[in-house]
Amino acid sequence: MNSLRERMTRFMYGRYGSDQLSKLYLGLAMAFLILNLLTRLGIFYLAGMAFLFYGMYRSFSKNIAKMSAQNQKYLTWRYQKTVKYSNAKKHWAQRREYRFFSCPGCRQKVRVPRGRGKIAITCPKCHTEFIKKS
Repeated sequence: MNSLRERMTRFMYGRYGSDQLSKLYLGLAMAFLILNLLTRLGIFYLAGMAFLFYGMYRSFSKNIAKMSAQNQKYLTWRYQKTVKYSNAKKHWAQRREYRFFSCPGCRQKVRVPRGRGKIAITCPKCHTEFIKKS
């Protein structure tokens, strides 16, 4: 058992290994293969196998810089989507007390209290002043 572990360690030396993007591809492969079992459509099988092979290719690749850059791009995209979702959730929770406007100069989101009538809003980022009804 110990020699198998050593052989596997030697094999993986200099290879990229598993990361978040590889895990995503392997998860998508599993989902498509399960869909194939349920629907018996060949397209799901082909998509599942493609994701499986590409996920394995990424894990065993020796081009560490390229795979790391792809993973970083994926993590940045995922972080941006998480922040957008979090902000939308906050806006939804505060919709009764506040109104949200975009600054016409820089597109910065500005939060103002509801029920104040027409007010002059000054953007905190670019100091553009605009009038809106709260």
